[in-house]
Amino acid sequence: MSLVDLSPSLGLRKRAISAGAWNLGALVTSQAFRLGGNLIMARLLMPEMFGIMMIAITVSLVLHLLSDVGLRQNIIQSPRGDDPVFLNTIWTVQIVRGFILFASTLLLAALAWFAQTHNLWPVNSTYAAPELPLVLAVTSFSAIITGFQSTKIDLAVRAFQQKKVVLTEFASQLTGLLVMLGIGYFTRSIWSLVAAGLVSAMVSTLVGHFWFEGPPNRLQWERSALKELVGFGRWILLSSAVGVLAMYGDRIWFGGSMTTSELGVYSIAVLILGAVQLGLQKIFGAVALPAFSEASRTNDTVRLQALYYRLKLMIDLACLFLCGLFLTGSPLLISVLYDERYAQAGNMMAILSLSFFTMRYMLAHQVWIALGHTKYQAMDNIIRVVALWVLLPLLLAIGGVEYAIWGAALYTFPTLILVFYVNCRLGLFNLKRELVVLPMLAVGALCGELLTSIANWL
Repeated sequence: MSLVDLSPSLGLRKRAISAGAWNLGALVTSQAFRLGGNLIMARLLMPEMFGIMMIAITVSLVLHLLSDVGLRQNIIQSPRGDDPVFLNTIWTVQIVRGFILFASTLLLAALAWFAQTHNLWPVNSTYAAPELPLVLAVTSFSAIITGFQSTKIDLAVRAFQQKKVVLTEFASQLTGLLVMLGIGYFTRSIWSLVAAGLVSAMVSTLVGHFWFEGPPNRLQWERSALKELVGFGRWILLSSAVGVLAMYGDRIWFGGSMTTSELGVYSIAVLILGAVQLGLQKIFGAVALPAFSEASRTNDTVRLQALYYRLKLMIDLACLFLCGLFLTGSPLLISVLYDERYAQAGNMMAILSLSFFTMRYMLAHQVWIALGHTKYQAMDNIIRVVALWVLLPLLLAIGGVEYAIWGAALYTFPTLILVFYVNCRLGLFNLKRELVVLPMLAVGALCGELLTSIANWL
């Protein structure tokens, strides 16, 4: 079979490249805004405020993922993904879910207040911060706002129309940043961070309804659409419910074992690494899943394999290089960007950067979803949560927070056994391809060492 035969169709390739280019541009711009805003706010606010906000954001994300049934993935993957009735049913479910999340967050805020008034938290833990209950209560409104987000945005992702999606994210982030800087400058309070999140969610929701093309959403409830949603989403729900305990388990444990100041420093390390990882994940979702899903809908196994190996090579090289670079260059980066209050974040980042090694296998998850094998993603997340929730308390008991950070960096490594096994069954594993990219890790580490040496010499 010729090389041309292995290639995806020209139309699919052009759309995927265009989507990738827009997302790459959005990644650079978005993270520049995010980092720039954080650098300014780190000088306006105390580290303690970042620690409290980290817990509030974690609560929101945990509840969101505990109720995730793959609404967006269903629209992208389903043959009915452009059917107005199907979309309206999903939109209705999304709204109901938003109100449930709102009520759940308010309940947790009330429980946090009750625990504080009865001295149930350790005195020095972040959970004992008096501002936390009210911050949780106010941030809960973002669940209602995002619940009304239009499915037109999901349709644009499905069709590789990334331009408007990227511009919408840009507009919402820029507006939130301006609000955060304005309120932060005049008040020096944590409410600048809270207000920025609410305003950003509002802008994204409004723009989705009024700027994007597609059928307008209205409340509708179709039994067959719900049946498909349940059939597709049951493994997504299990995967997300388990995965959230793995993804944010470190913050849950550290919230009770770190002071607000220590957690604030940890949040800086997580923010920088998370910004890079979030950007890579967005590219995975915006390019890989639609491309894999289109190949899967046409039952073109050869094209699917070719797409997977092409994307995997690029992602492997990027993740391994970043892993090595942050491993040796993180202390330098923190010393350049932040003052001495945040110096310890450099060592934390160096350890946490090891997560890039396994992050590159998230591309396999996109193939599993496109092929309808969502149960494997659930199994992957079960392994993660077991590994994390065994490692962290064990390491905390043995050596405290310093040891536990290693657990937060390495808990994903056991999942490689499952990834290799499933990919072998799907014909998507090649040992030579796995080994040939590994030297990029050393290249990244040498670059980090070189930059550190040059900075010390200067």
